[in-house]
Amino acid sequence: MRPFSIHVLDNLGQEVITVTRPLKCMSCCFPCCLQELEVQAPPGNTVGYVAQQWHPISPKFIVSNEHSEPVLKIHGPFCGWSCLPDVDFEVLTMDEVSKIGKISKQWTGLLREVFTDSDNFGIQFPLDLDVRMKAVMIGACFLIDFMFFETTN
Repeated sequence: MRPFSIHVLDNLGQEVITVTRPLKCMSCCFPCCLQELEVQAPPGNTVGYVAQQWHPISPKFIVSNEHSEPVLKIHGPFCGWSCLPDVDFEVLTMDEVSKIGKISKQWTGLLREVFTDSDNFGIQFPLDLDVRMKAVMIGACFLIDFMFFETTN
């Protein structure tokens, strides 16, 4: 429920991606409380946005380019969780016909899942996806983690 900025550095310590989320409350009951973030790569150069779409029971997101033009959709499981070990958020084309990738929260074992708040995520997308959209998908992964898998214990 607070804003954040994440700075992704390369091996030389140079900042290559900045992910910024403004302050938004999180309430699934009100469409005015939808989450969004901006991705810059390199910092100062906006390459895209991830915006939550309102849906009463399923997480849905739109991935847009630097001009706020929709490029991809992301659909998650019922209420953002699943009884299966891995939780997959499918990356779809805008017409929702083709699945081109996924963002997965990967099962790390019972002890680690119960006693820690650390998670492993994987992102799959086509090799020929524009490098700017790949950076935006990393931002989408952070947003999904914060919205559905981080707790305030």
